Amino acid sequence: MVQIIMTRFRLEGSDRTETFLCTVPMFHVYGLVTFATGLLGCGATIIVLSKYELPEMLRSINEYGVTYLPLVPPILVAMLAHPKPLPLGNLRKLVSGGAPLSKELIEGFKEKYPQVEILQGYGLTESTAIGASTDSAEESRRYGTAGLLSPNTEAKIVDPETGEALPVNRTGELWIRGPYVMKGYFKNTEATQSTLTPDGWLKTGDLCYIDEDGYLFVVDRLKELIKYKGYQVPPAELEALLLTHPEIQDVAVIPFPDREVGQFPMAYVVRKKGSNLSEREVMEFVVKQVAPYKKVRKVAFVTEIPKNASEFTVVIHEQRAILYAAPVL
Repeated sequence: MVQIIMTRFRLEGSDRTETFLCTVPMFHVYGLVTFATGLLGCGATIIVLSKYELPEMLRSINEYGVTYLPLVPPILVAMLAHPKPLPLGNLRKLVSGGAPLSKELIEGFKEKYPQVEILQGYGLTESTAIGASTDSAEESRRYGTAGLLSPNTEAKIVDPETGEALPVNRTGELWIRGPYVMKGYFKNTEATQSTLTPDGWLKTGDLCYIDEDGYLFVVDRLKELIKYKGYQVPPAELEALLLTHPEIQDVAVIPFPDREVGQFPMAYVVRKKGSNLSEREVMEFVVKQVAPYKKVRKVAFVTEIPKNASEFTVVIHEQRAILYAAPVL
């Protein structure tokens, strides 16, 4: 694991001049593997925030000469949303994990902060946060990609129903195998047997595809698909589309229960300052660009999208219910 982190951050054989800022909690696998185990084991310099707050993060970047910033997408969104470019001192690289970054977000950030290189990564708790990563700005511009597989990683895309392997550019469930994959869930044999195959494959539960060059693209969580009249609608696809609207700052799409169709997509939208965007305008924006079964059929405007302790958007389906209690404008 330490070796993979060394390779990931290109620390092998270096003079250890990078200074990293920890913005994520170390009880989460992202912080645990990246900082508490990997970078610490490499002898890297780490600055730890007691709690993420944008002003404190900026102060630390400048005071301690931070050069490398691992973070999650909402932090990057906050940096981009600031009306003026923020003072980033010696910062020259950031790596984002937790969700794919859209083309608009990457290009907007590069325009505002051209001196900072954006990288991306993919992993999950069961794989000790290891899976895939981009290693250059050029790779990150394959919009939506999580990058190439990490060292010593095998992967295949399978049909969720049959378990049959699928060819390149076909979407299915991602299965990965490698020395870092967990041995099982603690005192939960049933969950272990449903997640790990006898020959060591980890069923990630992520809908993905791999292109002809070996780049991994994450579409959505398998369990989060919205079931509309037998069709399957990935919320992440609609969220990515809505974030391209010039008046939308943040969004979350959830399954809304309906007796006739089962579920349909509903969008909770945070408007940008000064916007008077209407529900009808949001729905019309989507309907022009998607198949009929994917269109958003209900919209609510909220002041913010709730986040969890790691500043990830709350999208796993048990927690999406929190959005129903968000203050509606």
